[in-house]
Amino acid sequence: MAACLDEKFESLESILAEHLPADVLAKVNLSLRGPGSIDLELPAKAKETAKKNNFDLQGYEIKVGQKEQSRPSRLVRIGAIQNAIQKPTTASVQEQRDAIHERIDQMLAVAHECQVNVVCMQEAWTMPFAFCTREKYPWVEFAETAYDGPTTKFLAERAKKYNMVIVNPILERDEEHGDVLWNTAVIISNHGNVIGITRKNHIPRVGDFNESTYYMEGNTGHKVFETDFGRIAVNICYGRHHPQNWLMYGVNGAEIVFNPSATVGALSEPLWSIEARNAAIANSYFAVGINRVGTETFPNDFTSGDGKPAHKSFGHFYGSSYIAAPDGSRTPGLSRVRDGLLVAECDLNLCRQMKDKWGFRMTQRLDLYADSFARAIHPDYKMDIIKDPNSKQ
Repeated sequence: MAACLDEKFESLESILAEHLPADVLAKVNLSLRGPGSIDLELPAKAKETAKKNNFDLQGYEIKVGQKEQSRPSRLVRIGAIQNAIQKPTTASVQEQRDAIHERIDQMLAVAHECQVNVVCMQEAWTMPFAFCTREKYPWVEFAETAYDGPTTKFLAERAKKYNMVIVNPILERDEEHGDVLWNTAVIISNHGNVIGITRKNHIPRVGDFNESTYYMEGNTGHKVFETDFGRIAVNICYGRHHPQNWLMYGVNGAEIVFNPSATVGALSEPLWSIEARNAAIANSYFAVGINRVGTETFPNDFTSGDGKPAHKSFGHFYGSSYIAAPDGSRTPGLSRVRDGLLVAECDLNLCRQMKDKWGFRMTQRLDLYADSFARAIHPDYKMDIIKDPNSKQ
């Protein structure tokens, strides 16, 4: 029987570790992850808490290319949190959100124990990913105002308490502009204030992803937020499939770009380990892929855009969150089946070092592509194809 990506194995790394001799495993890991990612010792108390509460906790150090004479190291601990929903989708909105808040509260406390400076949750982390159903209620009731909704208030308290920047991806209710919905990330400062918001630029219309029933493409562009722990940006979910989306965050000076996501194995898992890593390399910043975990079942059947019979589940959200560096190194992924917190200590000086080494920004030719794109958006654009006059086609 052929293997299926919806099968719920722990992780690629666990399979390799189980079946490969130690010396071979070391070589394979070097080939798969690059030379820069090494284990980071985390506090015993944090590991005990993670074990007690049954979530995956991993820590890594991404080594810098070299120490500089003119700049001190800029060490930052980045955190990525993935979680499953904690209550059935038939529970009340309040019960579901409160249960997830409680779960994340445990994980943020451990992140603090691990000295995390900036952390991000998965896309629409306070709710089930109900956008497959095309039903409006009760799912739109999970929407909150960005600046003073219950989740932002909850996280603002933790951000100030833990001296931690928190990226809060939610379903936003924009009460100032007609009560419309957006897929939004709220950037909360380590001082407890909201620095600003950024919205999802690209909305999928594939398979069960019926998101445009609820919200449309964002209107905030490619904002970068300067924090006490570096310049950060948020490329929400489907935007990772668009290289120009990643590009613009780099053009605007991002040093860390988070990609909070919700995606399932049968659709995208072969792409997952590649896209954020490619972006980190091409744009000389750290990229953080964060995916929800678990299987969510809804009360009513819904249909897909791919002709499948009506069903009640998206499929398995495969977690596997990871952090990639501008030199191509990456951490292992978190579990495919359990909640998890990934911690990586990074030196942001590596961003400039890779620009110096590879010259990607110097050779980028934005002027060339700006001219090409400007012509391509016009209705009378003709593709620049030169045909062989002797071809029989």
